[in-house]
Amino acid sequence: MLWIKAFHIIAVICWFAALFYLPRLFVYHAMSEDQISIDRFKIMQRKLYRGIMTPSMVATLVLGGWLMSYNLDYYLSQAWFHAKLLLIAALVVYHFYCGRLMHQFRDDKNTRSHKFYRVFNEVPVLMLVAIVIFVVVRPF
Repeated sequence: MLWIKAFHIIAVICWFAALFYLPRLFVYHAMSEDQISIDRFKIMQRKLYRGIMTPSMVATLVLGGWLMSYNLDYYLSQAWFHAKLLLIAALVVYHFYCGRLMHQFRDDKNTRSHKFYRVFNEVPVLMLVAIVIFVVVRPF
């Protein structure tokens, strides 16, 4: 079980690194004006999303489910765990929304400014803080 927990934590770290970095790439992409930079950001975004972000999300969810299965009755009886699951569901939605935004950039159909993406970039930070507090402090 400790090996599963270790790999779960590694997957979470990788997923969040990508969740932090992809919207930052959107900021820079939205500010770009030359075609070389625009094309470079499209490649970087695609590789990050497909090569790191999505596999890390899948690993996080699979390994987290595996850990949960060891003591399912306990976890399902805890309010903090339900709050954590709700935030994880929101993160999955955020993840796929990032994919949608990436496709808009790919198709040169982005309509949002770099300011929008600067705010959008903070969403996973807030979720991470809340999830860690739920898991460590278990406030309710």
